[in-house]
Amino acid sequence: MGLPMTTPALLFPAISLLMLAYTNRFVVLAQLVRELYIQNRQEPDVILEEQISNLRTRLDIIRNMQILGALSFFFCVMSMLLLYLGSNLVGSIIFGISLLMLLASLGLLVVELQMSINALNIQLQDCKKSSILKRKNKIK
Repeated sequence: MGLPMTTPALLFPAISLLMLAYTNRFVVLAQLVRELYIQNRQEPDVILEEQISNLRTRLDIIRNMQILGALSFFFCVMSMLLLYLGSNLVGSIIFGISLLMLLASLGLLVVELQMSINALNIQLQDCKKSSILKRKNKIK
């Protein structure tokens, strides 16, 4: 029993939607980097520098997620072509490679999500420090 061509075809909408989500994450982060860069140039701050460093790393991860997702899509299409041409064994192997790349891309997504949470925690710590200082100043 060989791999039917419909199996790789099922990944098409999933990979397309995943790539759209990755692109949206990239666009939002790129916009945030530009805003923080301007803000840091006007008024340098350690918290902003930490955020920018975090964003730089996250952008690298998202780039790798996109590359792996695109390669997964490429190998999925190649797998379908090979299955169509009757090369069932090679097509199945290529499809397996496609799945591994998709898995690696999703693994990087989890890492990037954790970094996103850490970035928000840095921001919340800064908010907490600001409100404590404001309370202390009101008491004096």
